[in-house]
Amino acid sequence: MSDWQLSTPVALIIFNRPDATARVFAEIARARPPKLLVVADGPKTGNAVQAEMCRQARAVLDAVDWPCEVVTNYSDSNLGCRQRVSSGLDWVFATVPEAIILEDDCLPDPSFFRYCEDMLNRYREDSRIGMVCGDNFQFGRTIGSASYYFSKYTHIWGWATWARAWRHYDVSASLWPELLASGLFDRIALPCERDSWRRAFDGVYRGEIDTWDFQWTLACWCQSMLAVMPQVNLISNIGFGSQATHTSQPSVYGNLPVSEIKWPLREPNVIAANPEADRATARGMFAVSIGRRIVRRIRRMGFS
Repeated sequence: MSDWQLSTPVALIIFNRPDATARVFAEIARARPPKLLVVADGPKTGNAVQAEMCRQARAVLDAVDWPCEVVTNYSDSNLGCRQRVSSGLDWVFATVPEAIILEDDCLPDPSFFRYCEDMLNRYREDSRIGMVCGDNFQFGRTIGSASYYFSKYTHIWGWATWARAWRHYDVSASLWPELLASGLFDRIALPCERDSWRRAFDGVYRGEIDTWDFQWTLACWCQSMLAVMPQVNLISNIGFGSQATHTSQPSVYGNLPVSEIKWPLREPNVIAANPEADRATARGMFAVSIGRRIVRRIRRMGFS
């Protein structure tokens, strides 16, 4: 990778965790993107401690020491997860045509950046592909013989996409009733996960869940867009703990080890969701655990 230089913009979403932000920023600094877009939520009114932590998190970006255009989209007030991330990503894709996206608790393997850039280049004009994921939740299970596979799931702990895909995003989830009535939902979601996804989409449609990511899944499903998944895990979520809003409890998905993806990348022969991988993900991640996450999100509103 010594002759490779990142040319894709990177978007970093931060809030009030300066230590985690510094760890993720250090990996971004190693990749040396030419443009860094920073989205930050503001502190809750009257919370002096949170205001100071937000200030410290933003100060991490002062350490940029390579040729890089840094542009910021900072909120003075607390918008919460739903509005801050969605509006921040709207701003990102009004600014650049494609981007690699990291939140302040998503620690990437160095090879994540080149992998994302290669996939963004390869599938830029392919409307069947909605995003590039850095996560692999197969726990050592090998999926096919290629370097990556395709999935219906939209893992967002380190990912990339294009403005042409993001234009389908709707934070209000207004297409949920239509997706359900069309029968497409029942064709996409397996029986073991349908109840959980119905609760998720109902919750964001009614404005009861302060999150943005279920709406991205909904947008991709409505457009039949697939995600690129690496054969190895490229992202470790270091945000599980008491400071988190949505990941405050221990999880098998937290702090997963990362591996380097190897070049040259081997392309799958067929562009279609891998049913074996998606069944495993449905059973392990969405059949039960998503229901608990939804309940926690309804009870505890805020930015993760």
